Amino acid sequence: MEQIQKLQQMIDESENIVFFGGAGVSTESGIPDFRSVDGLYHQKYDYPPETILSHTFYRRKTEEFYRFYKDKMLCLDAKPNAAHYALAKLEKTGKLKAVVTQNIDGLHQAAGSKKVLELHGSVLRNYCEVCGAFYDAKFVLQSEGIPTCSCGGQIKPDVVLYEEGLNQATLSEAIRVICEADMLIIGGTSLVVYPAAGLIDYYQGHKLVLINKSATARDSMANLVITEPIGSVFSKIKIEE
Repeated sequence: MEQIQKLQQMIDESENIVFFGGAGVSTESGIPDFRSVDGLYHQKYDYPPETILSHTFYRRKTEEFYRFYKDKMLCLDAKPNAAHYALAKLEKTGKLKAVVTQNIDGLHQAAGSKKVLELHGSVLRNYCEVCGAFYDAKFVLQSEGIPTCSCGGQIKPDVVLYEEGLNQATLSEAIRVICEADMLIIGGTSLVVYPAAGLIDYYQGHKLVLINKSATARDSMANLVITEPIGSVFSKIKIEE
């Protein structure tokens, strides 16, 4: 309880908060992460998820990529949880300036967050590789085999696959907001996926909070470490509207 009180105090005393989140923010909404004990890495496939979700695999074995992608990556019935709603509420107060996320599920926006920087893209956006036409996730999910545009082109999800670079404009904006923040809350990430994990190095303030169910490589850097599910932490925080 003492840790929650300290977090509350830090939030109350801050005016420029940035939240940086990973898969653990969405696991409480029923979306599996990769690295936890019951995450995707511990399930049985012909190839490990990291291989399937690579640019090379997408090009060489597109049909198999989409079989896995539709089965495991499109959790379209998932709903935002307490963490998503608390962050959206905190943004409305003017204290939270941005959410920087490694997630691709769109749940922050579904909860009402406006300034969301999606480092790894979104499953909700899909584009024809030939004509650029937009398709939603439902179209991709319901398509047979490889989703195809009316022009005949192949449709690709707007997500950053392994071997692909991050969107530079999104990355630059994430660096800017983190540099300017007087408080950085990092939640639901083990801080092992680069370059995203390296963003923590741009924070220059003295209110660095790490909230994760397990220890991270950067715990020693933090001013406050809370080893609990992020939804349960945020459900205890009072946010004045």
